[in-house]
Amino acid sequence: MNALTRTVTLSLLPAVALLACGGDEGMPEAAAETAVQTADASTDDASDPSVDEQRHNHLTAQEESEGWELLFDGVNLDAWRTYGQPDLHDGWQAVDGLLVRVDGGGDIITRETFTDFELEVDWMVLEGGNSGIFIRASEESGRIFEGAPEMQILDDAVHRDGGDPLTSAGANYALHPAPRGVVRPAGEWNEARMRVVGSHVEQWLNGVLTAEYDLGSPEWSELVAASKFAEWPEYGTYPSGHIGLQDHGDRVSFRNLKVRRIE
Repeated sequence: MNALTRTVTLSLLPAVALLACGGDEGMPEAAAETAVQTADASTDDASDPSVDEQRHNHLTAQEESEGWELLFDGVNLDAWRTYGQPDLHDGWQAVDGLLVRVDGGGDIITRETFTDFELEVDWMVLEGGNSGIFIRASEESGRIFEGAPEMQILDDAVHRDGGDPLTSAGANYALHPAPRGVVRPAGEWNEARMRVVGSHVEQWLNGVLTAEYDLGSPEWSELVAASKFAEWPEYGTYPSGHIGLQDHGDRVSFRNLKVRRIE
């Protein structure tokens, strides 16, 4: 008998005893049915694959077979380092199963580089919070944002950048606007996904496609030329690079960071 079965059995002993007594003093029929249903549900949970899928910082058997890799398991930060540095600054820490920017520590990047890939990550900011997810970041750039496109992370309702779709949550920062009404409020979790194949990039937020673009295309070049990124000719040109998380001065939390290389 496992621990779950033993717990359910013990919790039902009073109900079983009352049912055995019968008569007016026995357990009411509706209550008895509820107790049995509870026991059945608890037993089902022990073998239900969906319970496994709801765990955070964990890969399901299907995800493993599809080639997904965890970038954070809830405790270990070895996959990350500070941009331009060999180690990770302690401004980024593992806190209660979350990867959290707790203090000034600079932008961080994966130790490994990625060319074509799919990335999934849950993020949460506090009121007025600001951060971002960078792709194909190279340390040949002076600062990470001088070379790496960014999916915006933001509390749209409070931060001033939330007033402009170009700089709102889910946008390809300053180039491609995000639709309204997609991001969840500060203090709630958002699910982001990025798919990068060749020059084509897709950004998804909470199941909604918020930006889609082709690096180096005529449209891309025109948008970059009209933006602040025009002064950095290397912007968006690297065919491979690191995945990065932005330190914009605010507390931001991440979980379920996982990546799948696309061959």
